[in-house]
Amino acid sequence: MDVTLIGVPVQIGAGHLGCEMGPPALKIAGLGRMLAELGHQVADLGIVSPAPLKPLNHPNPAIHHLSETVAWIERLTELAYLESESAMPIFIGGDHALSAGTVAGLARRAAERNRPLFVLWLDAHTDYHTLETTESGNLHGTPVAYFTGREGFSGYFPRLDHAVNPANVTMIGIRSVDPAEREALRHHPITVHDMRQIDEHGVGVLLRAFLDKVKAANGMLHVSFDVDFLDPSIAPAVGTTVPGGATFREAHLVMEMLHDSGLVTSLDLVELNPFLDERGRTATLIADLTASLMGRTVMDRPTQGWTT
Repeated sequence: MDVTLIGVPVQIGAGHLGCEMGPPALKIAGLGRMLAELGHQVADLGIVSPAPLKPLNHPNPAIHHLSETVAWIERLTELAYLESESAMPIFIGGDHALSAGTVAGLARRAAERNRPLFVLWLDAHTDYHTLETTESGNLHGTPVAYFTGREGFSGYFPRLDHAVNPANVTMIGIRSVDPAEREALRHHPITVHDMRQIDEHGVGVLLRAFLDKVKAANGMLHVSFDVDFLDPSIAPAVGTTVPGGATFREAHLVMEMLHDSGLVTSLDLVELNPFLDERGRTATLIADLTASLMGRTVMDRPTQGWTT
């Protein structure tokens, strides 16, 4: 298929600097080359910039970089809509605040095609805070609340013309949820599969039920992949490490099943912080996982030759 790589060096939504280096790190790890070798036509938009800044202040004193975050959301909403017309956009972050814009733009595209947008949220966190409830002020903790139409963003974040139905959002890998998020999720039909459910049922069973739902609805599927979905023992390059994440094989199984489904229409790769990496191994793993989503199987993966 036609694939467009879009570098989004946003890092003001997170609490640690370094995410802005995520796009070049993944390109150095060979992401574009891997996709081309799989037969995809790869276009690279390079590094994009936010919209012009507007002065904004919120009564929650913890919030920081509100104007910058809104500028990124405006730009990415437009880009996601435009670049999803005839290609699969892959947004390379950058922190998870970027998904407030990418999903908003993709929801507009889905509405235009009269198809529902589904979101698979692979993350340790639910990112379901509003501007009022966030205590850290880190706005990478707000995108799901925003793009599903929760109150608390009006007058600050851009007006949301096409909210994603919360019932169309499934989260897998969750293991760190703030009390305010936990309470809000009790009142909204988002499906949340924490790591205990993965331990009890297996990630394949949980994912297959979601994919069957997307297929039955003829939906478009956006995958938002946060590095902290993975266990930090295999992916240390993230500022929000939470022990007990997905293993190497669980992550590859998710990506292989997503490819087999043929349903994925767009992708976020977020929170890669190369400053925290170990000799590039996290960047290499994320590129490898993306290749699995795009069609590379274990049998295609280069392996060490055996000698007799």
